[in-house]
Amino acid sequence: MSDDIELKKRSIKEEIEQLKYEFKVELPKKIAEARSYGDLKENAEYHAAKERQSFLSARITQLSSQLSQLSNLSVSDIARDRIGFGSTVTVLDLESEELIQFTFVSPNEVKPAEGRISLSSPVGMALQNRGVGEEVDVLIPAGKKRYRIERFTTLHGDSFES
Repeated sequence: MSDDIELKKRSIKEEIEQLKYEFKVELPKKIAEARSYGDLKENAEYHAAKERQSFLSARITQLSSQLSQLSNLSVSDIARDRIGFGSTVTVLDLESEELIQFTFVSPNEVKPAEGRISLSSPVGMALQNRGVGEEVDVLIPAGKKRYRIERFTTLHGDSFES
């Protein structure tokens, strides 16, 4: 699983480099060209380039932060027998008896509709450092949920099941 983190870091570094190239080389050319068209108030090319510049700046900052978090993440510090970062967890909703799966990812990778959530979410905080068979109460915007942990696989690939 350490390889997964290294692969993710490499991917982020590559994206940052591409974005920086566009930000520092390509965009200044587009902005200069757009300025040459005259009146900037009604210059769509200029405004589009400036908007892209803002987007790139924000994305570079976001990716740099994610890279920093991954660099500070020590795989050896992640528990091998408890739910934590990188774990995939299956819980039983004790009210609906529905099985639900969550994977704990970095904040920039969160996609709740796909079950990809962060440990700082209400569900993440309730499940973190827990084990199979434990029951947790979670207060979510839709109300209170009660889950029982049925199984999970850690970042290390260790699996636990009831």
